[in-house]
Amino acid sequence: MTMITRGLSVSVTVPDQDAALAFYRDVLGCEVVVDAEAWPGARYVQVAPPGSDVGIVLLPPDSEIPRAVRLGTASAQAAHDRLRATDATLHNDEVLHLEGSPSMFAFTDPWGNELVLMEE
Repeated sequence: MTMITRGLSVSVTVPDQDAALAFYRDVLGCEVVVDAEAWPGARYVQVAPPGSDVGIVLLPPDSEIPRAVRLGTASAQAAHDRLRATDATLHNDEVLHLEGSPSMFAFTDPWGNELVLMEE
C-alpha cells in the first residue's frame, strides 16, 4: 500500500505573518490558499505559487502548529497504524479529528524531520 499520495505544503518560520503574507502574495505573486484560525490563538496562513498544488505555510516562531512537511494520505488511520511499528516518533497517540480540518497526525522521522500526514 502506498502511504503518501502527494506533497501538500512545507512550513517556514516568519516573525510577522501579516508582513510575510504581503511579501509572498504581493511581491512573489503567490495566491492565498488559507488564512484562518486553526484554533483559538493559532493562525494558519498558507500561500501557493499560481497553479501549484504544494503550499507554503507561514508560521510564527511560537506557533503550536507544527513546522513540518505536510503530505497527503488516503487513510490517516491506516498510516498512523503503519508508522506505529517503525522508527518514526508519533506525536499523537491517536489521529486528530479537528472540526473543519481533515484527519491528521504529526510525527518525526528517524532523522528528526517533522512531518504531518493529512487525509485527503
